[in-house]
Amino acid sequence: MFTMSPFWERFFYFLTFVTQGSSFLNPRAYAILHRMHHAYSDTEEDPHSPHFFKDVWHMTMHTKDIYLNYAKHNIAPKKAFDGNFPEWRTLDKISNMWGVRILFMAAYVLFYLEFVPPGAGWMFLLLPVHFFMGPIHGAIVNWCGHKYGYSNYDNGDKSRNTLPIDVFLLGELMQNNHHKHPNRLNFANRKFEIDPAFILISIFGKLGIIKIRKR
Repeated sequence: MFTMSPFWERFFYFLTFVTQGSSFLNPRAYAILHRMHHAYSDTEEDPHSPHFFKDVWHMTMHTKDIYLNYAKHNIAPKKAFDGNFPEWRTLDKISNMWGVRILFMAAYVLFYLEFVPPGAGWMFLLLPVHFFMGPIHGAIVNWCGHKYGYSNYDNGDKSRNTLPIDVFLLGELMQNNHHKHPNRLNFANRKFEIDPAFILISIFGKLGIIKIRKR
């Protein structure tokens, strides 16, 4: 959808690592799974279709196994799914260390200990969300985006637009639109639909941070 200079690519790569912390997902492995998902959408070869698992937990564990094989270079992807994604092997190796993930978790706990007000101990129940935000995000998108909502197009799969104004996952829950036009910058296709990420990407384009390839 867009390109960026080597500086900005490394900047956002590192920023993603810092903000995702303990749940940082390897961009290479994530890209391969995403391409597989589009190629095999809602078939048995789809790495995360909700229609072959009894619950979201089993779907996520299945995805995890495939993801780790690509993240650790245990298996090679098909040629159609390989290449043209950013790689930073040193940071990938560091981010995948259990010690690093545990340090992030400890930092979240310390933050809560410092800033949670007296009598609001229930807030500590939110910690697991911080610990596993990456997988939780993926599970919500792939479970809800292929089970709940409406369809604008018959894509030959079960993709859905869960929300017409996706304020929770910034457009990711418009899966039906995205599967129809996978390279389209704006996931919103109808007048009443709004993709907040498109607004941010457009601003980045005007600022020269990224170069939009096509609309």
